[in-house]
Amino acid sequence: IADLGCSVGPNTFIAVENILEAVEFKFQSQGLNLQIPEFQVFFNDHTLNDFNRLFKSLPQTRRYYAAGVPGSFYSRLFPNASINFFHTSFALQWLSRVPKQVVDKNSSAWNKGRIHYSNSTDEVARAYEAQHAEDMECFLNARAQEIADGGMMVLVIPGRPNTLPHSDSLVNVSFQLIGSCLMDMARKGLVSEEKVDTFNIPVYIMTSQELEAAVERNEHFSLEKLETIPRTLVSSTVSPIQLVVSHMRAGSEGMIKQQFGEDILDELFDLYRKKLEEQSSIIASGTETAITFLAVLKRK
Repeated sequence: IADLGCSVGPNTFIAVENILEAVEFKFQSQGLNLQIPEFQVFFNDHTLNDFNRLFKSLPQTRRYYAAGVPGSFYSRLFPNASINFFHTSFALQWLSRVPKQVVDKNSSAWNKGRIHYSNSTDEVARAYEAQHAEDMECFLNARAQEIADGGMMVLVIPGRPNTLPHSDSLVNVSFQLIGSCLMDMARKGLVSEEKVDTFNIPVYIMTSQELEAAVERNEHFSLEKLETIPRTLVSSTVSPIQLVVSHMRAGSEGMIKQQFGEDILDELFDLYRKKLEEQSSIIASGTETAITFLAVLKRK
C-alpha cells in the first residue's frame, strides 16, 4: 500500500487504517480469514516533508510495516508491479511546477500582478490547463508501471463542477484574494512588486470531465467509480472565515515565505482575513459549489 502526498499525519494514518480494514473485510467475507496478508505501507511526499515527525507519530498499535519514500509522485517511485493499492488525498491539485509561460515577461501568458490563473487571461488559464494535463499523464503513466495487475487506486481530489468558471471556485477565489493582498502590500512598499509578478501558486482545480479524459487517454486504468461529494466548512470552535484562512495559510505559507520572507506572513493573512470578512458572501457562494471527487481506478 502506498499513500502519495502523505504530509505528516494524522490524516494519512486514518486513511491507511481504513484501507487495511477494507482489505481484511474482503478476505473475511470470502472466508479467507487465515489467508489475510501482511501489510507494507509506503508513505510518500516531497523531500522537504518532515518524515521524522511522521515516523514519531506512527500509531503504536499499527498492523503494518512502515517506510518513507521521498520524491515527486509525478515520476517513478517504486519497482515494476510492486504496489497493490495506491491512495492519494488532496494532493493532485498541486502541479509539478508553475507553468514557465506565466513568469516569462516575453510570453503572452505572463501573469503580471496576479499569483494564480483563476482571475487572469485565457492564455494563463490555458498554460495551467496544459501543465495539469501533462502532470496527470506523468502521474498515471508512473502508477501504471508500479501497480500490480488488478491493483486499485483511490484518488480524493478537490474539484469544481464542469460548468463552473475557474474564477468561481472557492479555492481559486481564495488565491485571488491572497494575490490582491500581496499587490496591496506592494503598493505600500512592504513587498517588491517584481516579486509578486514572478510568484504563482502551482494549484489547478480540475473538473470531472478533465479527470475522466486523463484516465481515458492513459488507457492503462478503468474508472470503476467516480463520485462527487459536497464539501462543507464545519467547525465547532472557529468561524468559517477563520477556517478558510487557516487552511489557505497551511497550504501556501511555505511558498510565500520562500518568495517574500517570513516577516510578511502575519500581516498578509490578517489582511486576507479582513478581505474575507468584507466579502463574506464569497464563502457562502463558494461553499455551495465546492466539491470533492472520489475516483476509484483499477489496473487493466
